Amino acid sequence: MTKLYSVILAGGSGCRLWPVSREMYPKQMLKFNEEYTLFQKTFLNLANFTDDKNIITVTNIKYVSQIKEQLKILQKKFERKSEYKVLSEPIARNTAPAIALSAKFIKDILNFTSKDAVIFVTPSDHLITNRENFSEIILKGIKLAKEGYIVSFSTETIFDDNTNTNYGYLKVRKNTKIQELEPTALKVTKFVEKPTNDVKSTLNGKAYINSGNYMFTPETILSELKKFEPMIYQNISETKIKTTIPSIQLKEYEEIESISIDYAIMEHTKKLVTIPIENTWKDIGSWEAIYEILPKDDNQNVKIGNNIDIDSKNTLIYSPSKLTATIGLKNKAVITTEDAIFVSDLNDKTGIKTIYSKINEENSKTKQIHQTVYRPWGYYTVYENGQCFLTKCIVVNPDAKLSLQLHHHRSEHWIILEGEATVVKGEETYILNPGESIDIDIEEIHSLQNHSNSQLKVLEIQQGDILDENDIERIEDIYGRV
Repeated sequence: MTKLYSVILAGGSGCRLWPVSREMYPKQMLKFNEEYTLFQKTFLNLANFTDDKNIITVTNIKYVSQIKEQLKILQKKFERKSEYKVLSEPIARNTAPAIALSAKFIKDILNFTSKDAVIFVTPSDHLITNRENFSEIILKGIKLAKEGYIVSFSTETIFDDNTNTNYGYLKVRKNTKIQELEPTALKVTKFVEKPTNDVKSTLNGKAYINSGNYMFTPETILSELKKFEPMIYQNISETKIKTTIPSIQLKEYEEIESISIDYAIMEHTKKLVTIPIENTWKDIGSWEAIYEILPKDDNQNVKIGNNIDIDSKNTLIYSPSKLTATIGLKNKAVITTEDAIFVSDLNDKTGIKTIYSKINEENSKTKQIHQTVYRPWGYYTVYENGQCFLTKCIVVNPDAKLSLQLHHHRSEHWIILEGEATVVKGEETYILNPGESIDIDIEEIHSLQNHSNSQLKVLEIQQGDILDENDIERIEDIYGRV
């Protein structure tokens, strides 16, 4: 009996949805006025055709705590006592190493070979528009995968000078042997990832857009990796995968080339086939895509958050906090956060990358974090960051606590605003109520805890020569970050 594993690739930063998506809060973590995040919706879609215990998430170590908190909600939904499987990379190395890591994990750690295991790989930030139809189509790939093929899933299009070249494109033909296994499947004769001008002409006419969803056995993908990227294969083969965090050591993983599975294997393999997956998925890779999926008012506007609008049409206004006022806009995206405002034509597909590149060149913190940063214990909001001082409000969820930690470069002063705080300071423990305060010295071991049934709010004032999250030395942590 075939064992189907589904792997969610959840390590991307999602720069195309800046300023809402940041390096430390990527788009797969976002909800967009819905019950579940994009990552959680991906998990739920996979659970429609995969045993939820066999869904594995591969992510960057910096996202592990957020991923695990989101998975806890799903564990309650499915009434699972044990945690879902998460593989963590110490640094980003794109999709080829991530997929190889998951295939090795399934093959070596879970002891499933090509005779009894098939892997389905999917991005964490796609929208499935027809869950039942999507499930039926994906399951059609199992026979092909077990015969040694790599199955892609794609949608038909016409490739011309106006085609968006941010995707991968396939040229196909019918093949009797393949169609005996699955009548809807087609042999891929050419795969081009993000076509450049010198190869566009080879794709003209009928083509297929690659969705980024793949199916294969562990042996097939690893053997193709050995053929086309032998150094990655060797590094992955020789490394030891752990179930702890990170799942692979930094020294071993940083030697691996950073490359996507499309460039590494799919453009070269002779084993690639595709199954059309029309009208069932959408890549949430732009503000235009967000606009298309959300409910609209009579003027075809999408309005989220705190805003006032007069006479705008076909416009997306996203303003979760500060008041945003707009007049007479047409086909625009207006995105505001606590520390950034982004305005563009709604159908712009390249400008956001240019903006993000400039932000990256300036080394602006707006590419990394929001003023409000979510943690497994709650969140904090930065109020002001000045020369050698920083103020922020810390909100700790009921029955949650910060790690036992110390700082080498800063002292802290905590003022309790709301709730009851349990503060560990050196060898002592203090219970503090609203209006009371306490000082934490440089290199003093401490922890902030909330043992009550309501939120705890604390005003924190930092002083020192280094005031960032890198100046945290964790000693104990219930969220596995030590």
